[in-house]
Amino acid sequence: MLYHLLSPYGGDLNLFSFITFRVALALATGLILTMLFGHPLILWLRKKQGKGQPIRSDGPESHQSKKGTPTMGGFLILLGILSGTLLWADLTNQYIWIVLFVTIGFCGVGFIDDYQKVTKKGTAGLSGKVRLLMEFVIAGIAVFWISHYAQETTAQAIANGTLKIEPLPGYATGLALPFLKDFMFDLTIYGFIAFGAFVIVGAGNAVNFTDGLDGLAIGPVMIAGATFGFIAYATGTPRLADYLLLTPTPGTAELAVVMGALVGGGLGFLWYNTPPAKIFMGDTGSLALGGCLGAMAVCVKHEMVLAIVGGLFLFEALSVIIQVVYFKATGKRFFKMAPIHHHFEKLGWSEPTVVIRFWIIAFLLALAGLATLRLR
Repeated sequence: MLYHLLSPYGGDLNLFSFITFRVALALATGLILTMLFGHPLILWLRKKQGKGQPIRSDGPESHQSKKGTPTMGGFLILLGILSGTLLWADLTNQYIWIVLFVTIGFCGVGFIDDYQKVTKKGTAGLSGKVRLLMEFVIAGIAVFWISHYAQETTAQAIANGTLKIEPLPGYATGLALPFLKDFMFDLTIYGFIAFGAFVIVGAGNAVNFTDGLDGLAIGPVMIAGATFGFIAYATGTPRLADYLLLTPTPGTAELAVVMGALVGGGLGFLWYNTPPAKIFMGDTGSLALGGCLGAMAVCVKHEMVLAIVGGLFLFEALSVIIQVVYFKATGKRFFKMAPIHHHFEKLGWSEPTVVIRFWIIAFLLALAGLATLRLR
């Protein structure tokens, strides 16, 4: 919004035409607004929710002290993302609307789940099958939109001379693999929609599994968001993409502004989510953030890199799958408790120890993901 008002003017206002400058503004906007509205929102949610988010009775004993903490803090993060993006991004770029569509859609699904938990005063929310169906519908629409817009932006970039190299065959519906240059596996439109939707839904639910300790999920989300902000800027900038031997994706550089807003909103939320948390993000936030990262990965054609950068989320999800499969097969538990962060709590690790060590792992995985951009 402000970008469109200020960018046409020259002089000092020409700064607003630079994506990097607007990324910083989006981050600052998201941070300031979440900090300002955080406390009033917490008071309002506490009043509305009464006993807050239900706590699992079979969880670590230390978690029982968290009773009464309000949930749905994802709305606070969404405020940061939307404000930073709508004020400073180029809103004519459809990639912006695709990512926001997934983020808001998954936030809505998470809200329904949280609302049912709070009103029913139990840990069982929306039916798993219904929730997955809603997520796949949203993700499927987004991936179909991505494939068509990718064709449009590529054709425009070639026509105006911005993109001087012809894209690889099957680019719009293709899958790029880490470490491989000049290779694109064409999934066809149906395969691309199925695979892309799986990536987005998988990312949403993986972050959802990770959200179990104060500050645990938001830290790695911000790390992954900053990483994919750089990837979006690199792949969307032809010269930089050529230097890093990346498949150029015209138009995606603008998505760095969204990731700046996400990091800013995440920092503001973390102020209130540090131990002991005054608010939980709930499924409202975790599904939205995971879906946002998944949509980013599909837009910039780095779906496989998301598995590396978001390896912590993947490991959390796999721990749940392993626990369920092993229990059904043997009647015993593979981990003391799943997701995996609770396993370490059961081993005697304090909550801050688990959180900070998992943040370190997330940072190392982000570096590993970035390394794949040059090792081709």
